[in-house]
Amino acid sequence: MAQQDTDQQHAGVLPVDDEGYVVDTEDCEERETAWRESGTSRPITVVGNPVLHKECGDVTEFGEELRQLVADMFTSQRTAEGVGLAANQIGVGLKVFVYDCQDDEGVRHVGVVCNPKLVDLPAERRRLDDNNEGCLSVPGAYAELARPDYAEVTGQDERGNPIKVRGTGYFARCLQHETDHLYGYLYIDRLSKRDRKDALRQMGENEPRYPVVAND
Repeated sequence: MAQQDTDQQHAGVLPVDDEGYVVDTEDCEERETAWRESGTSRPITVVGNPVLHKECGDVTEFGEELRQLVADMFTSQRTAEGVGLAANQIGVGLKVFVYDCQDDEGVRHVGVVCNPKLVDLPAERRRLDDNNEGCLSVPGAYAELARPDYAEVTGQDERGNPIKVRGTGYFARCLQHETDHLYGYLYIDRLSKRDRKDALRQMGENEPRYPVVAND
């Protein structure tokens, strides 16, 4: 995808830096609280629900209905004590995710990405971070999964403005994890058969600490 010019991005919800990436580290508490105050917490869909296993549709309408969805997602994310949430995790098959995540330096990032696409990194920038990963849709389970320790995502904000988001460490993992969701992939789909089986065993042995949608 061609990068959008910086002047166009200045019309967006968040400011951008000199390289055109959103500045998602300012006023985090105020922005996240404002979303939650207008949202309703919804139960989380779990592995096995069909909506999690197919690619979501593009967001094409950037009006009040989308803003309400985003508000509900922030509220649901806080209820479940998550750091990122994709729309299909509350049963909505649209390409949008929210995040409230710290990077490895403890800096908080809060934002919304619609229609995200991960930017392919050149080989010299693909340093793998082999660390534990979990998912609200696989409650109670964790497994080591190697992912690049830097990630860039292009997409749109909740008003349809083009944006670019980048992150390192844990936040990079979050950006990759949530984008995966919107294309029908759970993190356990990237594990070996043995590790995936172990993750599902962990899930079966632990009661979710937040409301979930039971699979039929």
